[in-house]
Amino acid sequence: MEEPEMQLKVKKVTDKFTESMYVLANEPSVALYRLQEHVRRSLPELAQHKSDMQSWEEQSQGAIYTVEYACSAIKNMTDSSVYFKSIDSLLKHAIAMKDQLNSAQGRSTVAQQARNPPASS
Repeated sequence: MEEPEMQLKVKKVTDKFTESMYVLANEPSVALYRLQEHVRRSLPELAQHKSDMQSWEEQSQGAIYTVEYACSAIKNMTDSSVYFKSIDSLLKHAIAMKDQLNSAQGRSTVAQQARNPPASS
């Protein structure tokens, strides 16, 4: 056989062999096997990520609840400023009334002592 003819036959054989290997490597059952292997390797890590995410979600929900509760408390405190102003006004009024009573009581005591001088022995 001649050299070019031999090279042509070898090329045909290698091309057919390559095509057969390509078909065999990409057969659906092989693809499913590869997919199964990928899932088997990836699943534990994905399950751990899912667990971590759920834990972070719970922590986040707790923090969100705490912040919302604090915001509500602050809003209630600002809304109660009206009541504190009223209490302040009432306390000032009560102090003024007490001062008036003390002043009036002091005058009545002085007037009473002036009318009834203490007895000397």
